[in-house]
Amino acid sequence: MPRYFLEVSYKGTAYSGFQVQANAGSIQEEIEKAFGVFFRKSVVMTGASRTDTGVHARQNYFHFDFDEPVDGEMVYRLNAILPGDICVRGIYPVPDGAHCRFDAESREYRYYIYGKKDPFLADRAYFYPYPLDWALLEESAGRLGSFTDFASFSKRNTQVNHFRCSIFESHWVGEEGAGFYRIRANRFLRGMVRGLTGTMLQVGRGQLTPAEFEEILEGRDATRVNFNVPAKGLFLERIRYPDHYGLGT
Repeated sequence: MPRYFLEVSYKGTAYSGFQVQANAGSIQEEIEKAFGVFFRKSVVMTGASRTDTGVHARQNYFHFDFDEPVDGEMVYRLNAILPGDICVRGIYPVPDGAHCRFDAESREYRYYIYGKKDPFLADRAYFYPYPLDWALLEESAGRLGSFTDFASFSKRNTQVNHFRCSIFESHWVGEEGAGFYRIRANRFLRGMVRGLTGTMLQVGRGQLTPAEFEEILEGRDATRVNFNVPAKGLFLERIRYPDHYGLGT
């Protein structure tokens, strides 16, 4: 049966994450429901990245197997059925056996902050009205590239075999209290981006030094990590796959 990748964007405010959950609305549930309305039969989706409650995505993917014709009209009709905070961006035929989770070469996240009250950012960024030393933030972000074990920055109620991640990019962009943290890696642990962001913000405020931040990285001690930045500032920005998959950018 032919396999397809489905590219989606969504605002996660109203959802309890990406993956189907009992007694809680999810992005996957809405997508599968829309397919059921359109084709009058169920389609099981497999997700690429399981974003948490309230987290947004400019780009995420599902894969599914389907034996009926798929064309551009399907994208239009699915978007007509889906809620306004979920958008299908494209449906792409991919090689047999392609897996949207395991075949991803990298994932990029961004965490947005702002320092002056702005009602248009309130549900899509973290209001953080404190002076920040952006040079210290960037220094801390630059230290991640020399590490591969991120056990300190993983929440403990997770099911993973190891805590190793390869960091390809890590830096801060911004000034005057507004900007974002950008990180791209081959994989991420549960809570990792929010933990890194929250702890580096403590460095930016002078509550930790870059050396102490590095000690936390080396120490495998999650009790020193600040995971408490809100989900609303976090965006899954992009997932990259091999070029021959022919996906959108």
